[in-house]
Amino acid sequence: MRVHARSLDDEDLAAMRELLFSEGPNDWNYLTEESVNIQIELIRKGKATAVVVEDDSILGFAVLIFGDACPEKLNKYANLEQLAYINDVVVSHRLAGKGYGTKLLLESVALARANGYSSVYIERHEENAASAGMMKKAGFELVETVHDPDKRFTGSRNTSVLVKHRKGSAAAPD
Repeated sequence: MRVHARSLDDEDLAAMRELLFSEGPNDWNYLTEESVNIQIELIRKGKATAVVVEDDSILGFAVLIFGDACPEKLNKYANLEQLAYINDVVVSHRLAGKGYGTKLLLESVALARANGYSSVYIERHEENAASAGMMKKAGFELVETVHDPDKRFTGSRNTSVLVKHRKGSAAAPD
């Protein structure tokens, strides 16, 4: 299995969409046709990329959005030009529990840093224990938890926002 970013063609994007809708939906994920279409369009425009786990097919991915293409709501934490945002992350059930989610996050952070972004943000449902563990293993720290009833339909209906800063950046202590 290889975890990396590479150029994606229409066939790859279709495989990603299929994987996301077949294995991504659950009570904790906010997943809509519109949100997926936006991510794919950002990838096509070069404003986002996907880090993929694959052998002869894509078995998981994380969508990494760059700078001013990040959700506007993140502007309250940092200047959008200085951050990247990990949107959807999905791993095939075949690979569940083998650390590939964490590897996708770590590779996404490395890619963001290589492109000059000082902070990487990510969100999850407050009660999503699997995502919480994956994000903790990748070194993300909680920024805040907010009530988010338009996006979260189960449980507490809260979204936790997390960040990983580059060591030595203005936003992170050394």
